[in-house]
Amino acid sequence: MKVLAINSSPRMERGNTSMILTPFLDGLTEAGAEVDLFYTRKLNINPCTGEFNCWFKTPGECYQDDDMQMLYPKIKEADVFVFASPLYSDGINGPMKNFIDRTIPVLYPFMELRADRCRHPRRGVSKDRKMVLVSNCGFWEMENFDSLLAHMQAICKNASFEFAGALLRPHGESMQIMIQMGMPIDDIFEAAKDAGRQLVNEGRISQKTLDIVGRELLPRDMFIENYNQYCKQIMDSLGK
Repeated sequence: MKVLAINSSPRMERGNTSMILTPFLDGLTEAGAEVDLFYTRKLNINPCTGEFNCWFKTPGECYQDDDMQMLYPKIKEADVFVFASPLYSDGINGPMKNFIDRTIPVLYPFMELRADRCRHPRRGVSKDRKMVLVSNCGFWEMENFDSLLAHMQAICKNASFEFAGALLRPHGESMQIMIQMGMPIDDIFEAAKDAGRQLVNEGRISQKTLDIVGRELLPRDMFIENYNQYCKQIMDSLGK
């Protein structure tokens, strides 16, 4: 199993998104998957310019000479895509959207009906592929991920990918504070690792495992109070 993981967090390996992504990828590797991880912050990926050269003038090839040229072969070879993005304005952040938009050369311009919807067929040999979403949110409620989930599931349908699950971590900012305080949250990271093992060994991630990854860390009222105190401390330190 070849896995292509893209982490679009600007804080890269130091971010809260990576706190869930890293053990998940460790679980994939332990179970025998071959994992390639890239950070969009280290990549030069320009926005799609929408001129459709990759469909008509140079079929399958984008005219832009940036790091997508290095990623296109990996996209074609991957069995599993892992998209890791913090929640920005109810969706993926800009760098992740740029990456996804730039995958248009792997599709043909023609139309076909799949599940009674117009879709673009994929280039090359068709094979079963999966997508996993990893995301972190500053807000407390799990419902804040609803629009992001709907978007990623739509992308899966367009690309004929199986949506294999979402490792979602609401009120993720609390994780590092709780670790510093010595509070027990290791079960979350072990569940993320177990999710990777499950995907390789069983082809799916159990809902029980996903629920542990996204479990409540502290009551909502306490979260709001602590967060506001934290913001006030920062502002006071800056003399604001």
